Amino acid sequence: MTIENFCYDVVQMYKAEYLCRPTSTDIQLLYVALEARHGFPRMLGSIDCIHLNWRNYPTELRGQYMRGDHQYPSMILEAHAFYGVAWSNNDLNVLYQSPLFDEKDHGTGPDCSFYLNDEHYKHGYYLADGKYPSWAVCVKAYPYLVTDKKIQFKAAQVSARKDVERAFGVLKGRWDILKMPARAMTVKTTKNIMYVCIILHNMILKHEGDAISPVYQPDPPTDKVDDQEIIH
Repeated sequence: MTIENFCYDVVQMYKAEYLCRPTSTDIQLLYVALEARHGFPRMLGSIDCIHLNWRNYPTELRGQYMRGDHQYPSMILEAHAFYGVAWSNNDLNVLYQSPLFDEKDHGTGPDCSFYLNDEHYKHGYYLADGKYPSWAVCVKAYPYLVTDKKIQFKAAQVSARKDVERAFGVLKGRWDILKMPARAMTVKTTKNIMYVCIILHNMILKHEGDAISPVYQPDPPTDKVDDQEIIH
């Protein structure tokens, strides 16, 4: 009960700053930092998922959260702090349930438009592997490497995507509670434990001066506009 109360309070107090989606200011800083690191202009990062085992699951949820290749039922963590989907789902199903693109799809998200080679683009993009859909916001490596340029692009794309794998590794390495199957007995508590670990991780990055966007500047309210092409 103590850890449940602690996690609930931390999430309620700090989620607005340390668990929020990128603001317009954050996005511009991400563009600059990630282009300097990887050479991809106007990239927002990479998208991927990992699973974390759940030990003290309710028996009635075993079928929903279990897969035959794992000892325990599991929950899925998607990069960008979306956690709690049952492990019986694949990464594509997780993406469809994720709120990652909700604001842009509804026309209420922050401005992330840019110009490149005299062309105007409304959205940044994420690097993804082959299992993700061919959306305008998902840039995948070429499946058939028939030219030197495609070979070079795939090598750069695969290298840049390792950032998200390292982020998952750092998160699990920093918090021992994530190295073992979750012992919380409810989905809500398990989610709060994960979100607290992410919040504290982001606090540490800010304290050590390693955060790409160290100052939280929320966006003003945005009126809904017609911006549905993101998922076509």
